[in-house]
Amino acid sequence: MDDLDRTILGALRQNARLPVASLAAMTGASRATISARIDRLVANGTIAAFTILTGSEIQPSGVRAIIMIEVVGKFHDRVAHQLRGMPQVRSLHSTNGKWDFIAELEERDLASFDETLRRIRLIEGINFTETNILLKTSKVA
Repeated sequence: MDDLDRTILGALRQNARLPVASLAAMTGASRATISARIDRLVANGTIAAFTILTGSEIQPSGVRAIIMIEVVGKFHDRVAHQLRGMPQVRSLHSTNGKWDFIAELEERDLASFDETLRRIRLIEGINFTETNILLKTSKVA
């Protein structure tokens, strides 16, 4: 992967519908070169999909946060199941190191967010949590 590939990827991350002609004008490469590069990036798996983000994904409303969760070992699967069942948990990641899980939460306001945190902390098997509210998102994907 070279600078041209990285430029193409960066532009497509911002707008996956960007025409090949626009990419060519932006980079100074020919349309044929840009088209061939995109085809190669798709073929080798560097580009896995072209997708869209809805307005709510780019500009989420309400309160968003990351919560790091430490779990008592034998409750790992049960805690994961309960967290996956909560609609406020947008994503759940198992990790290594100090934290067993990292969850991204979204709620409509601080009062609801506080209630969601209370419910999570009461899940049997959760030993310790640390929460960070997300203030601003400057890059998606």
